Amino acid sequence: MIRIRNARDFCGGLLLTAFGVFALVLAHGYPTGSAARMGPGYFPNMLGMLLVAIGATLVVTSLRRDGARLPRWPWRPTVVVLGAVVTFGAIVPWAGLALSTVALVFIASAASHEFRLREAAVSGIALAVLAVLVFGVGLKIQLPIWPVFFG
Repeated sequence: MIRIRNARDFCGGLLLTAFGVFALVLAHGYPTGSAARMGPGYFPNMLGMLLVAIGATLVVTSLRRDGARLPRWPWRPTVVVLGAVVTFGAIVPWAGLALSTVALVFIASAASHEFRLREAAVSGIALAVLAVLVFGVGLKIQLPIWPVFFG
């Protein structure tokens, strides 16, 4: 039986290998070309092969070297931040970009044990102004800036 001595490197190696295989599968149909005349599949193929090589190396070394154990997964912050993103996507059509961004920051900030209301408010307002300027004014993305009930 194979004994994993370094769980962090083993999981990281598996993740890198999976991303590399994914890149290779996606780039399979594109012509690669050569180093002198690169085709559209050259970079994704090279990147995929490099990721697979690095990932496999990490997996092999994780079986030989002792290392730290994996820490417990922080479920609460993960669920709260994902919930904040889902809430943002659900309310942005009727609450507008500005208020949705403030809500996103408030909900996501609650994931931290260092949550402070004043800091969340300042960050939320600053990010809402930035989001409105970048997406509403600069890129002219078709999102309501203000809530529908504001007219």
